Amino acid sequence: MTFKYGVDRLNLDIVNGIADGSIKAELCQEAVDKINISRQRVEKMAASDKAVYGINTGFGPLCDTQISPEDTNLLQKNLLITHAVGVGEPIEKSISKLMLITKVHALSQGFSGIRLTVIERMLAFIKLDLIPVVPEQGSVGASGDLAPLAHLFLPLLDEGEFWQSKEGQDDKIVAAAPLLRQHGLDIMELQAKEGLALINGTQFILSHGITALTKMRYLLDLADMTGAMSIEGMQGSQSPFRDELHQLRAFKGNLVVAARMRRLFKDSENMADHAECDRVQDPYSLRCIPQVHGASRNAYYHLEELVEIEMNSVTDNPIIISSEEAISGGNFHGQPLAMVLDYTSIAASELGNISDRRCYLLLEGIHGLPRLLTSAGGLNSGMMIPQYTTASLVTENKSLCFPPSADSVPTSMGQEDHVSMGSISGRQLNQILGNLEKILAIELMYAAQAIEFRRPNKCSDIIELNLKVIRAKVAKLEEDRLLKPDIDAMITMVKTQAFTVSFNH
Repeated sequence: MTFKYGVDRLNLDIVNGIADGSIKAELCQEAVDKINISRQRVEKMAASDKAVYGINTGFGPLCDTQISPEDTNLLQKNLLITHAVGVGEPIEKSISKLMLITKVHALSQGFSGIRLTVIERMLAFIKLDLIPVVPEQGSVGASGDLAPLAHLFLPLLDEGEFWQSKEGQDDKIVAAAPLLRQHGLDIMELQAKEGLALINGTQFILSHGITALTKMRYLLDLADMTGAMSIEGMQGSQSPFRDELHQLRAFKGNLVVAARMRRLFKDSENMADHAECDRVQDPYSLRCIPQVHGASRNAYYHLEELVEIEMNSVTDNPIIISSEEAISGGNFHGQPLAMVLDYTSIAASELGNISDRRCYLLLEGIHGLPRLLTSAGGLNSGMMIPQYTTASLVTENKSLCFPPSADSVPTSMGQEDHVSMGSISGRQLNQILGNLEKILAIELMYAAQAIEFRRPNKCSDIIELNLKVIRAKVAKLEEDRLLKPDIDAMITMVKTQAFTVSFNH
């Protein structure tokens, strides 16, 4: 398939396919025509005596200062240079690349007034893997992501830095200018409206949302599988996952998780033994998995819906509607994404919270399991201490759940008097998901150890398959040993998505 910028619709799979090179993307003639028509409209406005914000005026509180035609190009250059004030560590190269891809798509829809040659230069950056370095801090997510986008496009002016990739080596940061010369790319002179079109937009927030969704989609499935393995280890009940129960409270996420749990237990010899126990019911962290994991899925679905809208939106300012009209509005404001990113942070954090509770349960020495998951307790501490780590990570995630979108600090001399802080929301969600990977890795290690005490019983085919993946890297704990290498191996398996988590119900 070939994706047509500015014409086709992006979704999560397509944007990731463009980023990893599995989907070809290009400008078609329809998009080229829209870009050129929009540019002609801007040039007409720039040449007129009528003040049009961002085209022949200053910016922010200087919007009432008209700029002469001869100074317009310098104004656009100054705009990028003065807004490139980001600080902190650079964001991941993959997120910068998503910023480029989504920005090209937004600008190619023909409402931004940017020249075709500028978009073609951005496409050259993607094709040549010249991905700009963008600092993680400095955006308030209101006039869009001004500072991050300014850094993203500094190389157009022969400024800024690129990630340089060499086979067999980690990416390193290098000055943009020498690499531009190496590829025969000259300095660009920005013209009317172009600097503003480049730095106005939500692509920093959006690309963090895309990254979070991609990671969370797998982790939601993995959390179900991990929870099922813990239930196998506890020989818990399957009845809380029956379809008749969940049809009476038919939230989409709950129904999906309950169906997944039934599939995860299908034909489990070990779970059949539960009928012989005298337990009336299991603790909430086991029997309420569809309600808790399902609620987190519902948040994921909401974020996915809004991110897809944003991927296909025009978010700069002003928007060029016709030859006579440019609307100075607020499409750049990050609030629509900021609020749902914060909600999804809570959802991701809760997946870790309930996982930690299952870890604790597995250590208690109940329902036929030895305390601390070791048959030689006393001399051996068994698996007591990794739960300290999950407790620490859970608390860190809770602290990251403060919603930045609930805060606002006025900027730009009061012109930007309400801001979204959505850039912080996006960063926090990805931090929480990184911690969740570690929590689930430890629960998987615990659950695998617990299942060892249920042998020779066999679990379902899917769980047995994943147990083999674990045992290929992490042996059963017979007596105390250094567990850090085991935990690191488990985390690597989670991060590289080594487990089978998707299947037909």
